[in-house]
Amino acid sequence: MSDFSLSALPAVKPGSRFVFSGLQGAADALLLARYLEQHRAAVPMLAVVCANAVDAQRLAEELRWFAPQARVKLLPDWETLPYDNFSPHQDLISERLATLHDLQNGACDILLVPASTALQRVAPPSFLAAYTFFFKKGEKLDEAALKAQFTLAGYEHVSAVMRPGEYSVRGGLIDLFPMGSPLPYRLDLFGDEIETIRSFDPDTQRSLYPVNEVRLLPGREFPMDEASRTAFRGRWREVFEGDPTRSPIYKDIGNGVPSAGIEYYLPLFFEDTATLFDYLPGATHLAFVGDIEGAVRRFWADTTQRYNFMRHDRERPLLQPSALYLDEEAFFVAAKPHARLVLHAEPGDAPLSLPLPNVAVNRRAEDPLVNLESFLMRGNCRVMICAESAGRRETLAQMFAASGLHPEGVADYADLMSSDAQFVLGVAPLYQGFILGDERIALITETELYAQTVRRAGRRKQEQATAVDSMVRDLAELKIGDPVVHSEHGIGRYQGLVSIDMGNGEEEFLHLDYDKGSKLYVPVHQLHVISRYSGADPETAPLHSLGSGQWEKAKRKAAQQIRDTAAELLNLYARRALRQGFAFPLTPDDYATFAESFGFEETPDQAAAIAAVIADMTSGKPMDRLVCGDVGFGKTEVALRAAFVAVMGGKQVAILAPTTLLAEQHYQTLVDRFADWPVRIAEISRFKNKKEIDGAVEAINAGTIDIVIGTHKLLSPDVKFDRLGLVIIDEEHRFGVRQKEALKTLRAEVDVLTLTATPIPRTLGMALEGLRDFSVIATAPQKRLAIKTFLRREEDGVLREAILRELKRGGQVYFLHNEVETIENKRAKLEELIPEARVVVAHGQMHERELERVMRDFVAQRANILLCTTIIETGIDVPTANTILIHRADKFGLAQLHQLRGRVGRSHHQAYAYLLVHDVDGLTKQAQRRLEAIQQMEELGAGFYLAMHDLEIRGAGEVLGDKQSGEISEIGFQLYTDMLNQAVKSLKAGKEPDLMAPLAATTEINLGTPALLPQDYCGDVQERLSLYKRLANCESGDTIDNIQEELIDRFGKLPPQAQSLIETHRLRIAAAPLGIRKIDTGTNAVTLQFVPNPPVDAIKIIDLVQKNRQIKLAGQDRLRIENIPAEFAALAQTIRHAMRQLT
Repeated sequence: MSDFSLSALPAVKPGSRFVFSGLQGAADALLLARYLEQHRAAVPMLAVVCANAVDAQRLAEELRWFAPQARVKLLPDWETLPYDNFSPHQDLISERLATLHDLQNGACDILLVPASTALQRVAPPSFLAAYTFFFKKGEKLDEAALKAQFTLAGYEHVSAVMRPGEYSVRGGLIDLFPMGSPLPYRLDLFGDEIETIRSFDPDTQRSLYPVNEVRLLPGREFPMDEASRTAFRGRWREVFEGDPTRSPIYKDIGNGVPSAGIEYYLPLFFEDTATLFDYLPGATHLAFVGDIEGAVRRFWADTTQRYNFMRHDRERPLLQPSALYLDEEAFFVAAKPHARLVLHAEPGDAPLSLPLPNVAVNRRAEDPLVNLESFLMRGNCRVMICAESAGRRETLAQMFAASGLHPEGVADYADLMSSDAQFVLGVAPLYQGFILGDERIALITETELYAQTVRRAGRRKQEQATAVDSMVRDLAELKIGDPVVHSEHGIGRYQGLVSIDMGNGEEEFLHLDYDKGSKLYVPVHQLHVISRYSGADPETAPLHSLGSGQWEKAKRKAAQQIRDTAAELLNLYARRALRQGFAFPLTPDDYATFAESFGFEETPDQAAAIAAVIADMTSGKPMDRLVCGDVGFGKTEVALRAAFVAVMGGKQVAILAPTTLLAEQHYQTLVDRFADWPVRIAEISRFKNKKEIDGAVEAINAGTIDIVIGTHKLLSPDVKFDRLGLVIIDEEHRFGVRQKEALKTLRAEVDVLTLTATPIPRTLGMALEGLRDFSVIATAPQKRLAIKTFLRREEDGVLREAILRELKRGGQVYFLHNEVETIENKRAKLEELIPEARVVVAHGQMHERELERVMRDFVAQRANILLCTTIIETGIDVPTANTILIHRADKFGLAQLHQLRGRVGRSHHQAYAYLLVHDVDGLTKQAQRRLEAIQQMEELGAGFYLAMHDLEIRGAGEVLGDKQSGEISEIGFQLYTDMLNQAVKSLKAGKEPDLMAPLAATTEINLGTPALLPQDYCGDVQERLSLYKRLANCESGDTIDNIQEELIDRFGKLPPQAQSLIETHRLRIAAAPLGIRKIDTGTNAVTLQFVPNPPVDAIKIIDLVQKNRQIKLAGQDRLRIENIPAEFAALAQTIRHAMRQLT
């Protein structure tokens, strides 16, 4: 045995190497934490090089538990393969630059870096020093010099700052999103002095809180100023033969554009590159974890192989691997002067920790904990059981109590060390346990207890939610030539925004082209009459002729059919309203405690859905609510809150899932969330044996189970709930006809909450409001990245590259092969193609236990490729799986492809989806359009917009039934649903709907002054169009106030034209309920013109005229206000005052 232990570790001298062996499980993290603590004076920093990215991430989590005071930093990988021709994600570059800056400034105690990243040549420290700037409150700024500074730092000028590396200058406001910063900042200048600096939310663009200083790191890992680009081109000509102008990269850099994948030409920007060692303090101690030599060798072999394979492209010549990376010899030579700790698990002569004996739970044994009990009986050491999460801690405590074991609770590592209890239980993020022989402590994780790794909960810190105003997308993404519907003139083609002088200065209009060359110009304050056309292929959308009666005819035909549909809906609504529901009591304090245990910030849509569900449940009316949200957007939390309210109200809850896997996942989530509550939860699925199911059914019928999760087995006649109050149905459309009939009978008796990720257009949901309450969650959780989607021919090279990209960053891959007969052949092919992969197979025809084992292996990362059928379509959440390959993607529908793609991209890593086909050119037109649509819809929350694409590709008939499809393609989906909504409202109020009357009272307003957002105030056309549409959609003064505040916050003080635009919309909202058709300002008077039979009391009009000498009747349908003030604000006030007296 050695003469040292983990409580007294030897100091390793500079230039020497010391091997610490026998480090079982997480003992390597404990050793690193103890080493730094014991030798703090001599060790300014510990740089830990790991064999792979998974170990680096693992150690970061474990070290933060063992050493909460240490500043632990991770230098992430680019997550691209060498010589890739696309660039790393901006967030990764941002994190890397922040870490390098911290290293340079001594703000790091422990650095973790994967071996392949440690080999990378990086920008010299002088680059970071020269291109990092600070802005302080009160500092003087020269705007021209500032823009030059931003350009020098490699920041991109944009109209709205959304992600790291962007800036925007608007008058006295400067927005910038520094690299390495979680939020962007807004600098407000007074003259040339920084008056305030505030952070702001990139989604809403609204200010958050003030700060005194902002650090601006460079926008990239290389400079892009003129001198650097010239140097780049000079070095290019030195390194590569032939005509440089043949290369797009050379030309792009000359034009100041960083090409995709430019990072692999980084050395050409610098005289000399640096390595990680140049950033480390001289006395830094290095630690090597895992087989570093093997990792370096494999990385070099792969890099060289890729170089030889790709080097012959003349347009994209490649730098030698040695120009981009240190080779094995150079790496170890650079490491040699440092003190080097080599950590490995092999016992060696002096093991510092011992492996645990078999303590696994044996569920088949009479006493399942017999192994653990015999270990505890020996009494050799104190034992801590490390649970994955608070929920798992409670489950384990119950299991121990059933066997007569009662561990004491500990909060953290310090608590463990100060406790003298023999058997303790706590939450710790350790992946594997070990025994500390000399300190007589054993740490046991769930890996040892269950001989598996339970899915890591990895709670993300609370983050600010994004706020997507999904209505706006309607027009925000209009392209020239797209069809739009004008509710009074029919379908035309959008031709852009144009400025026209109408005698009062420049006004902005939407230019629409109609049939036979006729044109229509729509004032921007009337955009509420415009909607995007969808309902058939946009290319074949009908084009109406102005003034021909063609549009009226199409609308009349649709109106007749809409009335019948509305009557059907109303009949259903009336039947439902007769039922009596149960009003659940709500205890605010208990509910608030439960809500706080949700580890994330609620997104606005999620909060609204939760509020709606709770309002339904406490109202006494029966609930039948559909919550529609994209994959991974937080529908489960809505269900959990509903279940909590129901159980606390003394009722039972049934949760129905379409697949066993989804049921299992919901079960784990529920157990976790209800850990601190006296709630009994059971699962009925094919993962459970007959004895377990019978026991659960008996307990449900007796009323001793509060929440039960299960597949269609829950609907069997044996299950007779004692006091069922709430049924939650996940993905109802995936149940069979018989199950749907059973659900219908359930609906008649209890509250029902249905969750779905299958896209349903929001507008249709609104139209069906009377039939079924509807909530939409369209807001993505923060830090979620859009999935990069590629359409590729299925070839070995494509498969190998896609899979290796994921495996190299420590991730996992789904390979979807939907043919059970040939799935084993595919496994053999993949194993031959990628020998380093660990492939497992999952499909619906496997035995339940086998399927459960395979899924657990994949979740535990014991396998890194899951070759499967569409069994994974719903309900398996593996945050480390971020690449999916879909074989024969052309055979799937759009919604299904979207659902499958949603299996990846569930963490903050860039995710990839490969749609594989036999022949890209040989696809049918429909398949081509489907696959194009899913590629374009990369952004988050795309599900709803994909549904619109579905309407366009398949026509409305397939989605909504043949009866409606003809009318929808004639008048457009948006107008159809608006008219349906109007008809339902009228019939509800007992009136016959007049669907030929204009849906919105379109008040024409002329205040004698231009009403627009000037180009020098808001320069981006799409941004202006979006804001115009949002203003036009406003239906209350409050929403207009919000937009006004946002405009001032984002663009500065409102110019007169923008003030006029805001006032125009305020007057429009006030005029609509009075039936005012037109407000027209002349030289000294304003005329208010009414519609025939306006909804205004005639006595009020007479009263108004008699009391105000300046107001006169000017004909049957109009009033005139004379002697109007010249000043604009006073004029608007006068008109508003007159209208107020008519209400």
